[in-house]
Amino acid sequence: MSTCSTVSHDLDEPVSGTAATARTWLLLEQPGPWGAKALTSSHLDPALGRALETAAKDTGVRIALIRRPGRHADSGTPTDRQVYAAHTAPGNVWLHSATTRDPQDLLGLDFAALGRGEHASFDAALRGRPHTGDPLALVCTNGKRDRCCALLGRPLAAELAASGVEGAWEVTHLGGHRFSPTLLVLPYGYAYGRAEAHTVKQVLHSVQEGRIVVEGCRGNSAWERPGQAAELAVRTTVGEYAAEALTVVRTEGAAPHWEVTVAHLDGRQWRVLVAQTASLPPRPESCGASVLGSPARMNVTAVRELRTSTALAS
Repeated sequence: MSTCSTVSHDLDEPVSGTAATARTWLLLEQPGPWGAKALTSSHLDPALGRALETAAKDTGVRIALIRRPGRHADSGTPTDRQVYAAHTAPGNVWLHSATTRDPQDLLGLDFAALGRGEHASFDAALRGRPHTGDPLALVCTNGKRDRCCALLGRPLAAELAASGVEGAWEVTHLGGHRFSPTLLVLPYGYAYGRAEAHTVKQVLHSVQEGRIVVEGCRGNSAWERPGQAAELAVRTTVGEYAAEALTVVRTEGAAPHWEVTVAHLDGRQWRVLVAQTASLPPRPESCGASVLGSPARMNVTAVRELRTSTALAS
């Protein structure tokens, strides 16, 4: 059976620079089935879902629903729901957790502050605390958005949970169905495509040591797509895998050409040239698409380290 993910794999479409963009993630546990637009087409009150979408708009916060892998029954009775907030910008990475019986509590959050990396409102409104458990492994399984996410994502999430991965959750939408199974790892915010259980465990082990696995990585959600590709290119070029070592400090230009400046904690900087091209031949960007598309791809054409004087001047 040909699916958007098999076609993407067979055409060897690169995954770098394809992650969803969000400086802060807000995750709410919602049992039961999910529709294509999960905040308004699940067992969550759709009026609350619309209010949350409005509150988060243009704040840098992305909201998603999560559930434990397995059967998706929803008893309909109030139970404690897990809530997470995570900020992914290097230098201020954090993951806080809370529980609530009433999802309306999320409307008490200061979304603009969350987007800036401030967790005070999360802690106050939900009695949130720093997460002390394992990293979160969020696997997209929403088959109502794309069947690949169900066919490939659900078995991966189930395998991770069965093998003892405490932080394994199913999540509603990470974008890029054609890279299924897709995965987001928190707190650092790096996304992965075409994930397999053994590689996910390697990724999670590295995260516990404060390191990033570059293979199969789509990018850090803190950056826009050119920055995602540039940061990964610098990591590969210089062999730097410490999670918070690199920051995208400047992106100049516009599609299809950008100059991205990536800075290291030690003061080094690199100028990275990124060019956007169309993926050819045309292919289905999702299994539900009625027409073929040519998804944009981020091609890094040059990585140049800046001399100290040049870096300071720029």
